[in-house]
Amino acid sequence: MKKNRLIYIVSVAMMVLISCNKEEVGPVITDPTAPVITAPGPGLSFEFTEATAKETVTFTWSAATNYGFAAAVTYKVEMSMPGDDFVTPVAIITTSGLTGTITYGDLNNQMMAAEMPPGVSSDVKFRISASVSASVPNAHSGIVTLALKPYRVIVNYPKLYVPGSYQGWAPAAAPVISSLQSDGLYEGYIWFADANTNFKFTDGPSWDKNWGDDGADGTLNPNGANIVAAEAGYFKINVNVPKLTYTYMKTEWGIIGSATTGGWDADQNLTYDPVSKTLSITLNLVIGDIKFRANDGWDLDFGDNKTNLSLEYRGANIPIAAVGNYTVTLDLRGPIYTYVIKKN
Repeated sequence: MKKNRLIYIVSVAMMVLISCNKEEVGPVITDPTAPVITAPGPGLSFEFTEATAKETVTFTWSAATNYGFAAAVTYKVEMSMPGDDFVTPVAIITTSGLTGTITYGDLNNQMMAAEMPPGVSSDVKFRISASVSASVPNAHSGIVTLALKPYRVIVNYPKLYVPGSYQGWAPAAAPVISSLQSDGLYEGYIWFADANTNFKFTDGPSWDKNWGDDGADGTLNPNGANIVAAEAGYFKINVNVPKLTYTYMKTEWGIIGSATTGGWDADQNLTYDPVSKTLSITLNLVIGDIKFRANDGWDLDFGDNKTNLSLEYRGANIPIAAVGNYTVTLDLRGPIYTYVIKKN
């Protein structure tokens, strides 16, 4: 009995060893042939408008092949904004077929989400990404660049109206400040042409619900006393509705940077235009960088993190690529703050 048991154990061990020495042979994956975009062709231009939002762009491409096995391929049309070079591509179409369609409106929304400047043509890159499994690297087509000009989508951010003596105490016609995060925190910039301007806040285009400041202490009171700006100028106004507090600060804006004659040591002052309600300056610039800042200091400054003409507080330097005479315009009408640099 012991002998038979020993023979059984040895046999099982040999079977295990033989099994371990056998290599499982799976599909042989060679270098796959990437898809090729056949439409739209490179260099085409598209201008999006609200009227054409339902029109479409159709992408077509050839199949990805040569995987070495029967592969079920998933294709994605990927979109990359200027300066990104597919570091963070956006998949706008996913399909198992060889064609896909997207509306002008959806493309416009993608550009607005990426803070691309409305009314300006931007070179946007597209490619096809083919995948068969997580263990196999994706095969990418060549890149097609299209010039896309988006339109501004009007977003109805929560807002407070700022009626006052400077505009006839008419809430319905008053400038507004906005809450971009819909969190009760409001901000905006308003021009007061005269000293001792009186103003208040309303939550709509009427006096039904309004706030002033009875103690001139930065605390808001329902139906409170007028708030008084002692000086004329361009004011940054902030309101915290949950806490019923507010601040206002006079700002004088300029540009500064290595591209200006003053370098990083002296501001080149912008001038406010009450007609366009923007600030601007015309000056000579050299190759270098600029930023916008208020009151000759760094407590309040703007840069551009995405080089897309949309400003961020304490954002990145804005590059100037060529020597020349430029008109630089700063637009703080909000709720998104923007700028334009135009070579004359």
